[in-house]
Amino acid sequence: MQVAIAEQLKRRGIDVVTARDLNQLGDEDINHLECATEAGRVLCTHDSDYVHIATEGKQHAGIVLGQQDKHTIGIWVAFLTRLHSEAIAEDMLNDVRYVKPL
Repeated sequence: MQVAIAEQLKRRGIDVVTARDLNQLGDEDINHLECATEAGRVLCTHDSDYVHIATEGKQHAGIVLGQQDKHTIGIWVAFLTRLHSEAIAEDMLNDVRYVKPL
């Protein structure tokens, strides 16, 4: 995902950690998902492989999937800000949400 999305969310007071922050750029998808799950964090991505991993039964703390060519930074930020204000951690367990304009 674009760093600008994380930066704008942080400016709104939302606790965000990126793969870059964790020095995990280029790591395997399963490792990213396991790291996010262990930390109780929702994984936000453009990569539909994470949804495939989840549908195979891998437990996770939540996945948000958007389309890189369709969803702008503004759409991502608005969607995630709203999700953050409306959903609690238990709502997101093993749930996949799809980014959509609000």
